[in-house]
Amino acid sequence: MPLLSNPAYQPPRYLFNGHVQTIVPSLWRSVPEVAYQRERLELDDGDFLDLDWSRLPAGRVAQGLAIVSHGLEGSSGSAYVRGMVRALNRAGLDALAWNYRTCGGEMNRLLRSYHLGDTGDLARVLRHALAPGRYPRVYLTGFSAGGNVTLKYLGEAPAQVPAEVQRAAVFSVPTDLRASSLHIARPQNQVYLRRFLKTLRQKIRDKAALRPGEVDLAGLDELRDFPQFDDRYTAPMHGFASADAYYAFASSGQYLAAIQVPTLLVNAENDPFLPPSCFPRAVAAASRFVYLETPPGGGHVGFGEGAPDGAYYSERRAVEFLLGPLPA
Repeated sequence: MPLLSNPAYQPPRYLFNGHVQTIVPSLWRSVPEVAYQRERLELDDGDFLDLDWSRLPAGRVAQGLAIVSHGLEGSSGSAYVRGMVRALNRAGLDALAWNYRTCGGEMNRLLRSYHLGDTGDLARVLRHALAPGRYPRVYLTGFSAGGNVTLKYLGEAPAQVPAEVQRAAVFSVPTDLRASSLHIARPQNQVYLRRFLKTLRQKIRDKAALRPGEVDLAGLDELRDFPQFDDRYTAPMHGFASADAYYAFASSGQYLAAIQVPTLLVNAENDPFLPPSCFPRAVAAASRFVYLETPPGGGHVGFGEGAPDGAYYSERRAVEFLLGPLPA
């Protein structure tokens, strides 16, 4: 039933295809209005997470808290995260943008890093945010990899999701990780793949320097796609037998039908990262809680509008869904 057939997003003319809609916001957008307060959350395994808070100014009482999860190799400083935080603050919510392990500007302590199916860290952040007396209502938002983690968290153990979690809104989500890893390796998508692999390779080098003798750098520069990189590093560093085993565990698509919190998933049809299997129309049609919106345009974590206040469609849509009446 929650299959939204008439999405309202219309890109401006200068954002004329999915690649432009993806690249322009990534490279040239700036959101200077957001000022974070950083908190370091120490974890039981000896590691840490860096949390960036953007609270309403004195005199304004927050209606609740929104937790924002960034994409692969992003951070709380990514423009799309800062744009969402600004929109949430404007709508009367405090916002918490958390950085995955290795993504907050400092290498994490352990051999492991982060991966796209790791819901344990999101759960830990949520428990911390829900310390007694803090927030009666919490909303979850996420982009790309962060959207995958959010959807998996909501669906893998729905009875354990705290009652304070009211709704969720996620954008540009690769719900089928294996298919997405092959899709982004197509010739027309090499510019994105090379950019991701460049930062991932550097983090492996940094990890090897931090933990001598525990990371083998041989052949690192010869890895040419995500399956190769994940098979060599992501899978073994996080306890998986192979990249395929990791993808099978981490893909959020298999958990969507179990979600029991109203959740908006917006995937643009021209998203260069997403293959057809990342548009779960049948699941949304059968679900009471998963609302799928598939606008023709938007790119990957794009959705620019040229609005006078600098807001993007993803931000406006998230606020509408999180705080407004649910779509009929």
